[in-house]
Amino acid sequence: MPNKKSIMNKNMMRLFSNYLYDPNIWHVHRRSSAGGAAIGVFCAFIPLPIQTISAVAFAIIFRVNLPISILFSLLTNPFTIPFIFLSSYKVGSFLLRVEDSNIMQLSLNNKTLHEWFGTQFIHIWQPLVAGCLILGLISAIFTYFTVRILWRLSTITKWSSRNKK
Repeated sequence: MPNKKSIMNKNMMRLFSNYLYDPNIWHVHRRSSAGGAAIGVFCAFIPLPIQTISAVAFAIIFRVNLPISILFSLLTNPFTIPFIFLSSYKVGSFLLRVEDSNIMQLSLNNKTLHEWFGTQFIHIWQPLVAGCLILGLISAIFTYFTVRILWRLSTITKWSSRNKK
């Protein structure tokens, strides 16, 4: 998990330098950990390369654990991005009742990424964004309650082992 010093020394974090001294975003307890995990998972579904920055911003706004939100925003990585965004596109296509035949034509075909965004992304952005929003919300809610339940079970286990002594 990223530590306070390494986060504060990053260039992109200078945007948030005045807010990084709030002790509430560094505390680890049930509410802040679950909230940080949920925010990180939600931000992982943002289909632009701003997941970490948005996770930091939301963690500061909602005053939840910053390192945990950064850690969970790394859910999307080069190995998981195709699966996450393809499933998001499929969900968005289903919800918006859009034919998903465009997804088969998404190879770069010797185009630069900039050209691809100008020609191909325009055809898929609506279902992709809708699917990312829906799956991000569902995943964030699931993550929030899973962390809260696991934290509670861990606490109960620790208390029962203390009482046995």
